[in-house]
Amino acid sequence: MKTLTLAGQTVPTIGIGTWHMGDQPRLRETEIAAICAGVAAGARVIDTAEMYGSGRSEDLVGEALSSLDRQQLFLISKVLPENASRDRMQTSLEASLKRLRTDYLDLYLYHWRGSVPLAETVDELQRLQDQGLIKAWGVSNFDIADLQELWSLPNGPHAQANEDLYHLGSRGIDYAVLPWQREHQLPLIAYSPIAQGDAWGQHLTTNPVVKQIAAQHGVSIYQVLLAWVIRDPQVLAIPQTSSVAHMQQNIAAMDLTLSDAELAALDEQYPRPTRKEPLDVI
Repeated sequence: MKTLTLAGQTVPTIGIGTWHMGDQPRLRETEIAAICAGVAAGARVIDTAEMYGSGRSEDLVGEALSSLDRQQLFLISKVLPENASRDRMQTSLEASLKRLRTDYLDLYLYHWRGSVPLAETVDELQRLQDQGLIKAWGVSNFDIADLQELWSLPNGPHAQANEDLYHLGSRGIDYAVLPWQREHQLPLIAYSPIAQGDAWGQHLTTNPVVKQIAAQHGVSIYQVLLAWVIRDPQVLAIPQTSSVAHMQQNIAAMDLTLSDAELAALDEQYPRPTRKEPLDVI
């Protein structure tokens, strides 16, 4: 099982994303079962946010946590830009903690940049860490200029992660963001690592090279896509699924290592960027 160090803890390189989970009451038991199956299969990281379903995802995760060992989990949530101020962030965090039925987060992320000055947001994140409500903090949807600005602040280098969109069909951050994060030893959390099932027309699941690699290894196409994302030892992938079987397959992708020849073949199909591209977000 591949691992990386995130906020001082060793965690497996595939975790559990929860965007869109908790929105449909009829799926609640199935979604909780999927989260529990992921943990049973070896996942430790569970990623959620106050934005997801206006708190419904956090509430779902909180119910799942009631049957799990909280001390063995690495729990991430995120604060909305409009709540990322000195006056509002602690209230927002405490509401998240209540929904999650826990008294601390392992990592609290600034979900994306808004109108609050970055220095104010960072200082408040650091204060909440010093207070013990969060063990660490980081950012999300940050591009290279955002990261450079973050690092220029007194508390900026205390950040422990950046979470960006990253998958085989969306490689913009390979040009500048990922090299910068490697240099500064800042792990990447890759959201939508399997492209939401080809939601944006990259045709990853029907690509003949992807299909051939999957067939050669006797694994699913999605496991190949996940193995590609975590080929970098400083990247954590957080795929989302409400299916127990798919969840187990996602976690098992940590055991799949693609050869140099396979990685080169995938690069030919989906080339590394040769210039700066706008940051992909969804």
